[in-house]
Amino acid sequence: MTPTTADAVGEGSPTMSRRHAAGADGARGLLFTVLGEFALPHRGPIPTAAIIDVLGRLDIEEKAARQALARTAADGWLVSARHGRRTLWSLSDSAVQLLTDGAERIYSFAGRQVGWDGRWLLVLVRVPETERSARHLLRTRLTWAGFGSPAPGVWISTHLDRVAEAQRVLNEAGLLKDAQIFLAERHGGGELATMIRQAWDLEAIEERYEEFLVEYARQPSRDRLVRVIQLVHAWRRFPQIDPALPAELLPERWSGARAAALFRRQHAKWSADATAQWRETIVPGTRG
Repeated sequence: MTPTTADAVGEGSPTMSRRHAAGADGARGLLFTVLGEFALPHRGPIPTAAIIDVLGRLDIEEKAARQALARTAADGWLVSARHGRRTLWSLSDSAVQLLTDGAERIYSFAGRQVGWDGRWLLVLVRVPETERSARHLLRTRLTWAGFGSPAPGVWISTHLDRVAEAQRVLNEAGLLKDAQIFLAERHGGGELATMIRQAWDLEAIEERYEEFLVEYARQPSRDRLVRVIQLVHAWRRFPQIDPALPAELLPERWSGARAAALFRRQHAKWSADATAQWRETIVPGTRG
C-alpha cells in the first residue's frame, strides 16, 4: 500500500475539537458514529466504497459522504493509503482515543447518577460580557460536562469527580485564575427543586427521552446495520444534554433510566446482525 498525503495530515494533531467531532451533525456526525461503532472494535482498513455505501443507506448522498471523509482526514482523525486503485481508510491514534473515550461515556451512561453522597461541586466564575468567546466556551464545555447554572456566575454538579474537567475548561477559557471551585453541602434555604429547574431544563430532556422510547421500542423496519447506527447516533446525544442527576433530584418516573435500559436491550439484540452486515460491506463474501 502506498501512503498518501492524508497520512501526514492524519498523524498530526487533530484540528477539530473532540467535543465538536463527537457532536457534529449530518454526514460527519453519522460518519463518527459508524467509526465508533464498527471501525473502532473491528479495526482494519476500510474502503471508500464501503463508507459511501453505509452512509448512503442512511440517506447521505455520495458527494456529502466523500466530503465528510476528506474533512475528517484533514482534521487528523483518519489516515488513508492507496491499494491499487482503491483508497483505504484507518483510524488515527487520536481518533482511537477520541472514540474509545466516547464509547465509554455512551455505553456506561445510565440516565441518572447512582451513589450520590449529597455534596455538590461548585464553580464560581464571572465572565465579562465583552469576552464572548470565553463565555461561549465556558457555557458549552461545562454543560457538556453535566454542570448547570442556577444563577449568573454559578455552576453546579453532583459529580464530584469532575473537578479536573472543570479546571481544564476554565484553563482553556483563560478563566482559571479568576474562578473558585468548592465541594459543598446544602444546609437549607429555598426549595431544592426550584434550583434544579433554574440550572437544567429537565422537561426538555424528558421530552427527548420519550421520543427515543417511542422510536426505538419498535423492531427494525430497515436493515439492522442502519438501525444500530441510528440507535447509537440518537443515544450518544444524551450524555451531552443530561446532567445525570441522582434519583432523589429527578422527577418521579424519570424516563432516562427506562431509555438507558431500552438502549442496552436493543443494542444487544441488533448488534450481532449489524456487525455481520458491516463485515460483508467491508469484505464481500464474509457475512456469517
